[in-house]
Order: sequence, then C-alpha cells, then structure tokens
Amino acid sequence: MKSQQIRKQFLDFFESKNHVIVPSFPMVLKNDPTLMFTNAGMVPFKEYFLGQKNATDKRVADTQKCLRVSGKHNDLEEVGKDTYHHTMFEMLGNWSFGDYFKQDAIAWAWEFLVDVLKIDKDCLYVTVFEGAEEDKLGFDQEAFDFWKALISEDRIINGNKKDNFWEMGAQGPCGPCSEIHVDIRSAEEKAKVPGKSLINKDHPQVVEIWNLVFMEFNRKADGSLEKLPFQHVDTGMGFERLCMVMQNVQSNYDTDCFTPLIREVEAITENEYGKNEEIDIAIRVISDHVRAVAFAIADGQLPSNTGAGYVIRRILRRAIRYGFTFLDKKEPFIYKLVTTLSKQMGEYFPELKAQKNLITNVIKEEENSFLRTLEQGLILLDGIIKNTQGTEVSGKKAFELFDTYGFPIDLTALILSEKNMTLNESDFNIELEKQKNRSRAAAVVETDDWVVLIDDAEEEFIGYDNLETKVKITRYRKVSSKKDGELYQLVFNMTPFYPEGGGQSGDKGYIEVDNGNVIYILNTKKENNLIIHFAKHLPKNITHVFKAVVDEKQRFRTNCNHTATHLLHQALREILGTHVEQKGSAVHSKNLRFDFSHFSKLTVDELREVEDYVNSRVESKIPLEEFRNIPMQTALDKGAMALFGEKYGDTVRAIQFGNSIELCGGTHVENTGDIWHFKIVSESAIASGIRRIEAITGDATKDYYFENNRVFFEIKDILKNSKNPQKAILDLQEENTSLKKQIEVLLKDKAKNLKGDLITEVETINGVNFLAKKLDLDAGGLKDLAFEIGNQVDNLFFIAGTENNGKAGLTCYISKSLVEEKNLNAGQVVRELGKLIQGGGGGQPFFATAGGKKPEGIAEALEKAKEYIK
Repeated sequence: MKSQQIRKQFLDFFESKNHVIVPSFPMVLKNDPTLMFTNAGMVPFKEYFLGQKNATDKRVADTQKCLRVSGKHNDLEEVGKDTYHHTMFEMLGNWSFGDYFKQDAIAWAWEFLVDVLKIDKDCLYVTVFEGAEEDKLGFDQEAFDFWKALISEDRIINGNKKDNFWEMGAQGPCGPCSEIHVDIRSAEEKAKVPGKSLINKDHPQVVEIWNLVFMEFNRKADGSLEKLPFQHVDTGMGFERLCMVMQNVQSNYDTDCFTPLIREVEAITENEYGKNEEIDIAIRVISDHVRAVAFAIADGQLPSNTGAGYVIRRILRRAIRYGFTFLDKKEPFIYKLVTTLSKQMGEYFPELKAQKNLITNVIKEEENSFLRTLEQGLILLDGIIKNTQGTEVSGKKAFELFDTYGFPIDLTALILSEKNMTLNESDFNIELEKQKNRSRAAAVVETDDWVVLIDDAEEEFIGYDNLETKVKITRYRKVSSKKDGELYQLVFNMTPFYPEGGGQSGDKGYIEVDNGNVIYILNTKKENNLIIHFAKHLPKNITHVFKAVVDEKQRFRTNCNHTATHLLHQALREILGTHVEQKGSAVHSKNLRFDFSHFSKLTVDELREVEDYVNSRVESKIPLEEFRNIPMQTALDKGAMALFGEKYGDTVRAIQFGNSIELCGGTHVENTGDIWHFKIVSESAIASGIRRIEAITGDATKDYYFENNRVFFEIKDILKNSKNPQKAILDLQEENTSLKKQIEVLLKDKAKNLKGDLITEVETINGVNFLAKKLDLDAGGLKDLAFEIGNQVDNLFFIAGTENNGKAGLTCYISKSLVEEKNLNAGQVVRELGKLIQGGGGGQPFFATAGGKKPEGIAEALEKAKEYIK
C-alpha cells in the first residue's frame, strides 16, 4: 500500500468517526515563546488543553509535519545511524477536546490497525501506565480493562513513568498513556526472543507506532498534579513507521516515503545504497535532512546564525558534510533533491510546490557557503597538525576550529585518524560543556504557577478601537531569568495592548493603580491564546479595577511602519514582478524591516521607484478599510494575500488600502497620509533569492532628513562653502589618491635604502639569522622589506614593530626552511607577542602580522622574540 493511500485511509477512518479533518499547521512556530518548531502533533492545540481557548470542533484528526532535533532518541547526531528516527516526520493524530476518552480512543485505534489496515494482531503489543508513587498515581486499571477486551493479557505490558506518562514540559497538561508497539521481525527471530522483552529497548524492528495520551492532569511548578477541568485525548502515530509496517519492509528508509530520494542521491553521487554502512548512513542522513530543511524554508524559516534559523542551518550542514566525507561530493548537490521531494509530497503539502524555487536556491547557496567553510577549515586543521608535538591534537584547538569556524568535530577526528593521529576528546568535551553551560545559564527561565483570580478563559482584545480601558487582573505569575531578572506576567479580562505577533512588536504602556501611581507594562506577548503583559511589579491591591493605557506615541509610530510594509509589498510586486513574496517582517516603533523573494540586488532607480510608489500612496491619503472576523474564503475572494507558514483560523481579519489587501492581525493607521513620508535606508541580501529592505516613516524620517541636512552644511563649511560641494569632494579624492601614490613610492625607496643597513644588523643565534627592529614604515612597505631581506639572508627570523596614529603593529617573517626544520610559526609568534601590545593577529607560518593599542609594548615584544630561537 502506497504512503498516500495509508494517509488517506487514516483520515477517512476518523472522518467516519465524526472527526473534522484539519490541514497540517506550519512546522515553524512564529508566535510561540516556548517552542521554535512543532515537535509533536499536539502543539497546535496546546491552547485547548490548557483551557485558554474553547475548541470549535470537539473531535479533530490530521497529519502534522513535525521537527525534532533533541530529546528522547532524537538527538540530531544520531539521526541516520538507525532506521526509524527522523528530524522531520509526519504524525497522524486524532484528538478529543473534552469529548470522548479512553474507551473510544483505544477501541478506534485497534479497529483502524486490525480491521482497516489488517495488521496481524499477533504482531502487536500495548503498554499501560503502572503508576508512580511520587505522584500518588496508581495503576491505570481502566485502560488495562479496555485493552483486555481486545488483546490477550500477555500482550499488555506495564510501563513506567518515563515511557507511559506523557508531559508537555516541566509544567502543564499531562497524563498517562498507552503505547502500541509492533514486532515486524521474522518468525525465526520471534521464536528465539519474545517481542514482549524487546518493548522500549530501541530494537529497530520492535517499535512504537502509536501513542494514546489520556490528558487529565496539570503539572504545577512545585511538581504536584491537579486535575484538569476536562479530560482530553491526544494521539500520535508515526506515519513513516506505519508505512514500514504496511509495506512489509524492515526500515523506514525502505518505504516510499524515502526511496525516491534515496534513488536520486544514488544517481547524483554514483553511490549504491545497501552495500556499505558508512555510505548508507550518509544517504539516510541526506534523505532525511533535505525534507526537514525544505519544509522549514517553505514555512518561512531561512537558515541563519541564531534561533530557529541556526537549527535549520545545522541540519543542512550535517547533510552537506556527510556528502562531503562519505559520498565524495565536493560541490553542491542536495538542492537537486528538491524537485523529487516536491513531486513526492507536494500534493498533500502544496507549499513545497509553491516555494520550490526558493527552497532550491536557498539550499544551493547554503551548500556553496559551507563547502567554502570546509575548505578553509581543512587549511586551518592542516596548520594545527603541523604545529602539534606528538600524535595527539589539543581538544581546545579542535574546539576553536569547531566553535569559531563551524568545522565539524567528527570530520576533524576522521582526518586525524587517517594521519595516524588522535584527538584529545576529553579536553574538547570539557570546552563544549562549558559552552553549553553558558548557553543554558543564559536561557534558564524559572516560571511559577498561574495564580488565578478570575476564571476567564477568553480574554478580549479591544486594542483596534481603544488605547485605554478599565481592566481586572484575571491571573498572574512570576518569572525569573538571568537576562531580565524578576518579572510578573499579568493577564487582564480585556486589553488594549497589542501582543507581539505577525512581525509587529508588542505594545508598552502602564496601568494606573492608586493615587496616580502607575506600573509600567514593559512588553506584551501572546502565549497559548493568552495575552501576557510584562511588568516589574504587582499592584498591592491585586483584585482592584485598574486603568490600562497603551503608549499612544509608540503605537502610532508602529502603526505607520506596519501600514508602510503593506504598501511596500504592493510596490515591490508592481515594480519587480508578482514573483515577489513576503518572507518575513519586523515592525517596531522606530523602523521596519521587510524580507522578500527576488533574484537580484535592486538598482538605485528601482529603489527610487519603490519609494516614489509608496509615497504616492501616502500623499493620496487612502483611508483604511478593515474587514473583521470574515470567513477565510471571503477574504481570499476579495483578493487578500495570505502568507505561507502563517496559522490562520476559520475567520480572519483583512486590511485594505486601495488596491493593497492582506490578511493581517496587526494595527494600522486610519489613513495613509498619517505616515507622512516613507524612506528606504538600506537594501541587502540575507540569503540566496531573499532580499531585505529596512525603512523608516513619520518622525524617524524627519529626523533622518534633519541629520542629513546638518551633515551637509557641516561639509559645506569644511569645504569653505563651495558652490559645488560634490565636485570639491571629488577633487579632494583625486588629490588624495595622487598623494598616496607618491607616499608609496617614497616609502618603497625608504625601504630599499633601509635594507642594506638592516642586513648589517642581523645577528646569528643558534644557527638562526635574527633581526628585531622598530621601523617607521606602513604595512605594505614592511612586507616588501621583509621578503626582500629574506631573499638575501637564509634562515631568517625577522620581526619588526611599528607605531602609527597611536596604534602598534608587529610583522614577522620566518624563512620556510626554519618553519619546516625548527617547527617555527610566524602566526603563533605574533599571536603570543601581540598580547604585549594589547592586541592579536595571525597569518601563515612564514609571514604574519598583529595589531594592538599599546605602542609602549613594542620594545618588550621585540626583545621577547629572541626566546623563540634560544
């Protein structure tokens, strides 16, 4: 049975059980402060389990794209080494929000697997929660009894808290669960070892395929449990594992979820899958990782150096280095797999087809970039090897290569083993742990339980129409972090504060507490459908009614910038073409940032045209047309633009300014004339095929022009009020260039004249011709001088110090014969001696330079240089 049929049968089955079938939510989470990615099927429904939103549909089923790169069995570095764990995977799930519970969940799971899919029930085992004394929870007798009616008791296994009590996190909804495991080993293997003994033992053919979670508790900050107001069902079945069972193969990678990609990798790299374990692992890694990266990019997350973007870059780079090391691919090739993936999964996940060109271009550019990094790393590693005494390479040096240059540690270890050398892994791991501890310490947030004052699950946002209102605090909690210290999170029964989301920053302001005193609201965010207001203090009379006031000036400036992003989007599509799509935005009170798909740098004329287009709409004073709570299809029929990777509900809000209409929950000006003026301040590339425009409006634009005007008059004053300052500056530049050339000639002559005198000062120490001198030359002149002396004097160790504009410099030249015979290294010399001038530097083993801010340290550095040859 093909994977498409299996997916359809699951959804059809639960539709027949009165479940609403919903599409997969985005894999990349943009407005969840607790998670970067959807790592389980329940994530999109957290707000229902937490009781912070009432579910419109009580029964739901879906297949959810998920990404896991940490946690139980899912560390990124392990994926590909076994045959059943993945980074990106599909999770089939059926959900009950306060409707059915254990009996129906168990009965339907069994019916689907055994009656619909015809899986042999003698291959199946189930687990039930055995209880946990520390939580005062007993054996799940209820689940056991329901299972006993369907399967023999010897196939029901007690599971401990680790395996059979599911928790969303350290705090939050949780409950006992029943896992369904399948044994797909041969009859001979089953006869030797009973499957029951292999449950949860990481056996590749005895695996969990479905987890039925019975969510009925809430874990509090002190570790205790309390009953949830409603009982919920949350199930998750690994789609790829189910396909393995249904297609009668022994590995997820042998299913048609992966075989088209594997065949394409074989064809591109001229390697055969199934013949060599190292090659097989590499092919599995690449086939798995390209799916994760492609889906992330389609959802709007580009590879980068921070946050979710760093995770995606790390996944892709792991795939690249496996291809580099084990498949001997030294040029980009992973991007070629996107076409196959799009054909394979694009029918159910249309974003892959719609974003195919972008995904391809971004992956190709990332491959090119990392391959250059690998090439640079190989040169640096070669230098480390040459300067290593003995056969063990320092773990600290290897960590520097890994941390600073991104060179993979396993590739370092592999290269060392080929040269009969070893890596001091203990020192490396110590450095790595130090880094992790620093990151953990910075990220740790201690969160208290919510103190509920008023049971009000639905918090009303009134900030489109009002910037102040009377409010009550419905709940609050304290949070502590190293970065922000102690803060309080407040939730009101209604609020005018806009929470951070859709690229727009959260509102600031205050609440009036008593006698004119205020508590400032430092930020506003949304978490699981709650609008959370951050404050340094709590009101003394926590149950009183307070006046909540949004910072009006900041909100207005933010409104101007947000509306400007809509007009900018329209301008770019009109001027550059309809291929332009928004790929991200950041709207603050001071400025705006807009990322979009486009294949080339914008010319000066194009930028001017975009500015003029936006400003013409500003000058036209177009009024806002707002459509609230309209059906999604109605908005699309009106021509509203929807963004890939965004989570939209059944009803949406559309914002229209003339011909510009977009789905948007943000705040806007009432009339484009309020923007006053729009000015682009920069345009740049942030990835292959992705450009970024940064711009300002309103007051910021006035300040921008005022500052430019001030600088212009200062320049005119310097130029003696020239009537043509542009020509005067060009004349100065030409004169400066001419003078620089003259100085270069003079310095070269000076260096030639110095050469003869300096050669006579060379002294021989331990067979090395040594020269240390403070000289009055520029960097170019010193380099020429060093190589000229080196051509005439063998076995030369030359070091020179310079002082220029209060800065110190060191230049070191070592004859290549000394580099090889005495293991001297100019780069190491200047790095060490550079400390004496409060600086640093580097270079090649035979020539290197350093700079610093302590000229008085030059004499000591020149004297200390002798120690290298004594």
